[in-house]
Amino acid sequence: MNKIKTTEPKVLWKLRCKLGEGTLWVKEHNSIYFVDIKKKKFFSLNVKNNKKKIYKVNKEIGFLAHIKGHIFILGLQGELRIQNIKTKKIIKKIAIEKNIKLNRINDGKTDPNGNLWFGTMDNLERKNEKGSLYKLDKSLLLTKVDRNYRITNGPAFIDQFNFYHTDSAKKIIYKIRINKKDKIVSKKIFKKFSLSEGSPDGMTLDKNKNLWVAHFHGACVSVFNIRAKLIHRIHLPAKNITNCTFGGLKNNEIFITSATKGMNRADLQKFKYSGFLFSIKSNIKGINQKKFILKNAKKRSLL
Repeated sequence: MNKIKTTEPKVLWKLRCKLGEGTLWVKEHNSIYFVDIKKKKFFSLNVKNNKKKIYKVNKEIGFLAHIKGHIFILGLQGELRIQNIKTKKIIKKIAIEKNIKLNRINDGKTDPNGNLWFGTMDNLERKNEKGSLYKLDKSLLLTKVDRNYRITNGPAFIDQFNFYHTDSAKKIIYKIRINKKDKIVSKKIFKKFSLSEGSPDGMTLDKNKNLWVAHFHGACVSVFNIRAKLIHRIHLPAKNITNCTFGGLKNNEIFITSATKGMNRADLQKFKYSGFLFSIKSNIKGINQKKFILKNAKKRSLL
């Protein structure tokens, strides 16, 4: 197996994201999408023509997943929303945790079959465990798969039945195995971060099944092999690294978001690029997210 090599980080967009997150590469748009949760915005950057777009929403947004064309599913506070982001037409809303008012959706990803997985968390980040992990299938059936999280992040799918999922507040990355009925049959600690490493945040996998993990409060992205051994580290000029994904025209570019949340003046002076969008290039290619697939969407007048 080739040793991982990466270029020096490149600043793509000098945004001051309070909580940049939710990186998503959309190949047919030649674009990286990402969000600023706290500023209720998401963004797109076309890497071919460098065209930038800013989209506003009316709720805090944790992630977006692509369906087709300009139609995405947005993970918002209290709901999933299927929307045409070009026309702003809302196609469908799905309420999430109506009975837990202070929870919000955080990170989300699609699995190899095009189902959507996402986590919730206490928006005030209190020391409670009201966060859960959900799956939304192609028929828009919602299943609660796991519970008792403080801050959910990920998941990153190894295959249909195995994935990584994180509780950032507990500094733990779990390795989870499910069966065909979405029941957890195994949940083990894959990696626990030390205090000096910060907290594991968003993550992604490369084609060799190495796990690339953003460090909140850690100013880096670490790469772990399947045995949880650290095999590569990328240092960045931002304190809070929040999310990363592969993409680019050759699928060997890693896009990385960051955040200014919780930083004081001294932190901002030391980490002057905090809140920016970065990219690096590697000698290894990634595994891209599948689209969220809607079953019988036309018959049900959804698309």
